[in-house]
Amino acid sequence: MIFVITCYLIAAALKTKCQSVEEIKFLLDAKVIQYNQPGFIENDPITIPHQFSKKQDIEIAGFFAAILAWGQRVTIINSCRRLFAWMDNDPHLFILYHREKDLKPFLDFRHRTFNATDALYFIAFLQQYYSSHYSLEDAFCAEPAEPSVEKALIRFHNLFFSLPDHPLRTRKHVATPERRSTCKRLAMYLRWMVRNDNCGVDFGIWTKIKPAQLVCPLDVHVERVARKLRLIKRKQTDWHTVLELTEALKKFDPIDPVKYDFALFGIGLEEKLTRI
Repeated sequence: MIFVITCYLIAAALKTKCQSVEEIKFLLDAKVIQYNQPGFIENDPITIPHQFSKKQDIEIAGFFAAILAWGQRVTIINSCRRLFAWMDNDPHLFILYHREKDLKPFLDFRHRTFNATDALYFIAFLQQYYSSHYSLEDAFCAEPAEPSVEKALIRFHNLFFSLPDHPLRTRKHVATPERRSTCKRLAMYLRWMVRNDNCGVDFGIWTKIKPAQLVCPLDVHVERVARKLRLIKRKQTDWHTVLELTEALKKFDPIDPVKYDFALFGIGLEEKLTRI
């Protein structure tokens, strides 16, 4: 019965042209409750960092899982598992202390357009970074007065490609708002690391970014539903669209707007499955 009512609410909200802010908030709040729970983890790339308990392992596993998160979710998860198996499922220690011979398996790595060159540069950057930093959090931290993580993402991009002779091809895998990218994968990664609501999905192990500074990851499911709910009016799909959506979600919850990523993504999947 509850499922039937929920499907009716989704259909009504997505098809009608007169839904109110209150009706949309009611729908989205209900879907957050439904999807922001441990049952969401198993079939999502976030299952990869959930295999670890050490802070640095979670950071590294989450970073790779987020960067590789395009395509079918089963394929993403399998690619990540293969990658970390080559690290003996101990990514922080591997990053710090691997030898050149330990990198040989990575020469065969490929996930869509992410290949061995990219994987080896990621490892090289992380080794250089963790040799002098305790946590990857410091590479992303935002100033308290900054309204969003926009400048933090730009600073991270510049830091990530600060190693001499970095491969130009790898730049396409680490987005930056400076190029008007939606930065979907990095936005998702920051959601994982920053949000802390004790629901068991996001980790909340970083505190130098406030949840209110996060931006909503904008994938095809989220965008489609957000446009139908008129949370997005901008015709283009770029960084400014991400900011527009996030500002709309702040009207529902100014402290934790990105929790609605669960709702928009979940509705998008339901819409696809039920052909609403």
